[in-house]
Formats: sequence, structure tokens, C-alpha cells
Amino acid sequence: MKSHDAGPTGTPIIEETIGAHFERIAQQYPDNEALVEVVTGRRWTYAELNAEIDITARGLVALGVERGERVGIWAPNCAEWTIVQYATAKIGAILVNINPAYRTHELAYVLEQSGVRTLIAATAFKSTDYVAMVDEVRPRCTRLQEVIFLGTDDWAALQRGADAVTVTQLQHCMTELDARDPVNIQYTSGTTGFPKGATLSHRNIGNNGFFVTELINLGPADRLCIPVPFYHCFGMVMGNLGCTTHGATMVIPAPGFDPGLTLAAIEKERCTGVYGVPTMFIAMLSHPDFGRTDVSSLRTGIMAGSVCPVEVMKRCVNEMHMTEVAIAYGMTETSPVSCQTLIDDDLERRTASIGRAHPHVEVKIVYPATGETVERGEPGEFCTRGYSVMLGYWNDEDKTAQAIDPEGWMHTGDLAVMREDGYCNVVGRIKDMVIRGGENIYPREVEEFLYTHPDIEDAQVIGVPDEKYGEEICAWIRMKPGRPPLTADAVREFACGKLAHYKIPRYVHVADEFPMTVTGKVRKVDMRAESVRLLGLDGEN
Repeated sequence: MKSHDAGPTGTPIIEETIGAHFERIAQQYPDNEALVEVVTGRRWTYAELNAEIDITARGLVALGVERGERVGIWAPNCAEWTIVQYATAKIGAILVNINPAYRTHELAYVLEQSGVRTLIAATAFKSTDYVAMVDEVRPRCTRLQEVIFLGTDDWAALQRGADAVTVTQLQHCMTELDARDPVNIQYTSGTTGFPKGATLSHRNIGNNGFFVTELINLGPADRLCIPVPFYHCFGMVMGNLGCTTHGATMVIPAPGFDPGLTLAAIEKERCTGVYGVPTMFIAMLSHPDFGRTDVSSLRTGIMAGSVCPVEVMKRCVNEMHMTEVAIAYGMTETSPVSCQTLIDDDLERRTASIGRAHPHVEVKIVYPATGETVERGEPGEFCTRGYSVMLGYWNDEDKTAQAIDPEGWMHTGDLAVMREDGYCNVVGRIKDMVIRGGENIYPREVEEFLYTHPDIEDAQVIGVPDEKYGEEICAWIRMKPGRPPLTADAVREFACGKLAHYKIPRYVHVADEFPMTVTGKVRKVDMRAESVRLLGLDGEN
């Protein structure tokens, strides 16, 4: 059987804009708590949040922001981020998400490439002075007209401007919009060159948020803890839109991820779900407060963003009470989710796969060189097609054509296998696959094995240059607290007889932390470069 599958279509696609759908939910659940910012204690019901969004939307119109114009947001997670997300959607502006970790070079590029007219920014986050950085890049940003700094009078002034625009005018703006209009630009964190701006429509992200949370049975009684960043699809789509399409509560535990504050928010707000990438769940499970925090209110959540270790998933089910936790897989360019496990899947499927095709989405696995669909059980490139595929990369037709073929298939660059039952598993990135002496080695398989070692907390496997074999395997490992570092010999001894000889790591690097993106994804490209430097392999082929 060929590796091709399509998700269910019983529940129809939402054809409303994000603003129209939000208003419908707010009318249905006006007194439900919509948004909680735990650090400040601020709270809004759906009726209150809708009113706050409308004031902000009218303020933006008063500033002169028009349909299709770009509004940038550069801030950590906060209530205003969410308010701006829905306010821009209501007036037809395109929200440009800017990574809080960006420095001046990246900031200037994104502002200019997207043509941001209005920038809403924090004044500072951690050690970063956003005001100084905006001042530095502003002369290079030809379309930037307004900068509104949160935490200053700028925000109050924006909202005061709402008096110049009537509710009727705002409603007129909304009726002019179409669900297929662009509403969001998210810059992918490319490892080479400048990031690309994935352009997403109301229909793209509104539906993806809806179906992600539909599959974990989220409802108006649920409270979702969202420690993942809003600037990324995981936070603003799977989190915010996932909640607001179901009348559930968005809980912001902190501006940035903090395992202790996340655990405290779950307990205080009696959250029924929590999101995170694997490293976040590892951090929560190993936090000193974990054993004394009441997380019994949890039942569900999603682990996504990178490959999910089986052992970590099992601990979430058993120790965090997340009996209905799901794994989701996707990418920014697909809004983001293409595959997801189901809450009633057996433990094997929910711990050893990324699930199967999402509603209204097609998936297939192809030979990268030919595009031919492989047989089930064979590895190849994961491709997806459906409502969720982005409109394209902003102002970059060439890159768009490289990613989306003429038949509408998005080529992800991920290596995956579709099982006989239609469930899929990602075995790595095409560029991360290690070819040692002609043998294809998928890092995921070796990483999963290393997780079975009782002293290893986290493991990542990469290929490094080797004169004899072309590439050799290098394992980066983090030890569990109080456990002594493992030597390469000890790891090889543990693997001997359990892994094929060519899959056993030749090199082992024990690290306190791994190089990460701000979304919690491990940067293997940095690991590779550092390993080459540490091992003195610069002269190898």
C-alpha cells in the first residue's frame, strides 16, 4: 500500500474570518473567562475581552491602519499580544510576528521585508533594550510610521484614539473581509540565510487552531496553560485560536517559559491542559517544585515542536495526569499541524508516532529525488496538502515555488515513515540524516535508545565529518541531576548488542544544556559546528 492518507471531513471547515468567529463565541459564552495573565493577575471574560479588542481595533483604524497593511508585534507573551492578535484580524491588517530574541540585524530585515507600518513592542525583555534597538533600526525601515511601546502611555493613547472611530465603522471593516485574506506573517527560523515570511490566512490558522483543540476535546469548561511563545504558531494558533474557537480559557503563566511558574500557574488556575515542546516537559518534570505541586487538574495537552521522546511522553501520562495528551506534528508553513494523535489512541500510538492526517488534510511520503510515493513502511519526505498550506512566502515567489509544488503539496524537508495503519513517524530531517559508510542512520532512532539509559535525561544525535566513513555519529547527552557524566566508552558498552554497530555513537559530548531556539527547538546545526570544533575535525571531509 502506498504512503498516502487523508484526514476525516465530517466536521466542516470554518469559513468565517477570525474576528467574526471570535464575536460569535463571545456572544455564546460572554461570562466565560477568556484570558488570564497569571503574573499580573489580570483577567477578562469573553465579553470583556471582545470589548478590549474592539477598542484596540478602533484605535488602530484611527491611526490610519488599513486592510492589508502590516502591523508588527515584538514582545514576549502578554495579554496585549493576544489583544493585538484579534484586533488586527478584525480590521484586516496583517500581523507580523517578530521573534523576541531578534537583534537589530534580524529586526531591521523583518520590518523592511514585510513592510511593517505600525510596530507594537515591549520596552525590554530580559537583558534586551527594545527601545534602543528600535531607535537604531528605524532609519532603515522605510514604511515604518508608528511605534507603540507597551507599558508606556503609547498603549493608552492608542486605545484613547478609539473615540474617533465608531463601532459601526469597525463592523463595516469586518464585513469587507474574506476568510482567505492574509492575516499573519510568521518568519521561519531558517538555519541558513534570512528567515522567510510564511503568509497565513484567517482560513489557514483559524481552522488549524480549531481542529487541533477539537481533537483533544477542548471545550468551554477547559483552561489551557500556554507557556509556548505567542510569536510562534504553537502559542498563537494552537494555543490562543485553539481556545477561542471553543470558548475555553487562555492562561498565560509568564512572559517567557519558566518551569516553576508554569507549574504554579497550572495549580493556581486549575488548568486542564498544558502545551510544550519536549524540553519544556523535561524541565517541568525535573523541577524541584514538581513533586509538591498539585497538577491533578490536568487531563490533556499537546507535545510538539520537535521530536517527542517516548519516555518523556510516558511520564507526562503517568506523573502529570495527562491521560489525554496528544502529539502534534507540523510546520509554520502548514498553519502548523498536519498530523496529530487522538486522545483515545492506545499508548503505543500516542508515544511512538506523530499521529495520522489531520481533518481536511492529505499527507504522503515520497522519494525526495523523484517525488514518487513510497510504500508504507519506507522512509521518505513528508508532504502535505489542504486548507492549511500557507498562501506563500511574503514577496518571495521563487522560495514559494520551491516549497509548494504545482499540485499544492507542501514539501516539508522532514523524513517520515507511514505505518500500515496510516500513523506516521518522523525519523529526522533530510539534512540531519547521517550517512555512515553508505548506511542511512536516522538520529531519532538512536536518541530514543539513549533515553532508555537510566542516567540520561536528554539526548541529541548528529553526524560529524569522518575521513573513513564520510560521517560518524556524535551524541550530545544531558545527565539526570546528581548522575556522573558518561564516557563515550560507557555509552558504547550500553549500546553494544542492542544497536547495530554502525548506529553506536563514536563520540559522546556531555553538556549542561543544548543550543536552542527561543521556541525550544534544538539547533543541531550549532551542535554540529561545536562538535567539529571540539573534536578538531575541521580538516576532515
